[in-house]
Amino acid sequence: MDKTYVPKGKIERNWVVVDANEQTLGRVATQIATLLLGKHKPTYTPGVMMGDSVIVVNAAHIVVTGNRLLEKFYYQHSGYPGGLKATSLKDQLRNRPDLVIRHAVWGMIPHNKMGRQLIKKLRVYPEAQHPHTAQTPEAAE
Repeated sequence: MDKTYVPKGKIERNWVVVDANEQTLGRVATQIATLLLGKHKPTYTPGVMMGDSVIVVNAAHIVVTGNRLLEKFYYQHSGYPGGLKATSLKDQLRNRPDLVIRHAVWGMIPHNKMGRQLIKKLRVYPEAQHPHTAQTPEAAE
């Protein structure tokens, strides 16, 4: 039986910029989820916060295939009878493109305490500029 690797000492966390311009929503979401979880590192250990902080720019310029712009909906319910609201992907991209990427990434990370901490390390901006230049982020491959 092989031994499980457990990282010792300080875990190195970086800041990474992902440019979502003209990229497919699902492809960029899987890339972001991999960076957040730390699966791109050789020292990856499940259940340990190994990932980097991710900055996504140009979120308003993502691409979706097929008829998803009109057929995909995001649902919210107020908790009251008749309180269901549906927003199409087209409207959501126009009004809040950061929520589109955040929702796609949330579906790809664990839905537990660790996942809630990971999603806080994701920052999404609709255009090319971001306020995190002090962290000296590096571009993702």
